[in-house]
Amino acid sequence: MLVLAIDTSTPTVTTGVAEVTPSDGIKVLAERAVDTPRGHAEILTTLILDCLSDAGVARADLDAVVVGCGPGPFTGLRVGMATAAAFADALGLPLHGVCSLDAIAANVTGAARVLVVTDARRREVYWALYGPDGRLAGPAVDTPADLIEWLRGEQAPDVTVGSPDHVRLIGAHHVDAATSPTTAGLVAAARTSVESGTAAEPVVPLYLRRPDAVATADRAR
Repeated sequence: MLVLAIDTSTPTVTTGVAEVTPSDGIKVLAERAVDTPRGHAEILTTLILDCLSDAGVARADLDAVVVGCGPGPFTGLRVGMATAAAFADALGLPLHGVCSLDAIAANVTGAARVLVVTDARRREVYWALYGPDGRLAGPAVDTPADLIEWLRGEQAPDVTVGSPDHVRLIGAHHVDAATSPTTAGLVAAARTSVESGTAAEPVVPLYLRRPDAVATADRAR
């Protein structure tokens, strides 16, 4: 199966094409990752087409689209999800949404408990805690201080990954792993649903906050 992966939940825009087989697992055929905090909309489609060209894959050859659903800032996240939905709809492909923090955690091996943190702006972080059987807590948004306080009542994670600045701020042990979702991580997080052949569930963005821009009538209420 050939899968197109897209994520715009962090300052890094990630696109890629991967092949999923029962025998070989996930093989990334092409990937582009560009750090551009405010340029998601301008480069995303170009990066997708570049990946398809690098992989030698035509759009008609794709079997599924996987997109990171956040949590992430409202505008950037919406760009990736809308683009993924447009590709899937135009090509008649199933669209599979995954938590972007799950995709980052999927890149970590050999740790029993993994904490993933990414920048939520406003001096806050998005986070989720993982164990051997999957996500234990989150996704949620908190200040680093509140997250540290919550962790004191839990078994400490073995490693923390994600935004380097926030990993250091929390003061946790970290490993050399992806700081944002990768093609391999996105496809790994969606692999069960991609391979099952069943209809994908509706894709819903994980904003975790209300948008800053609201209608005047809604603001009054």
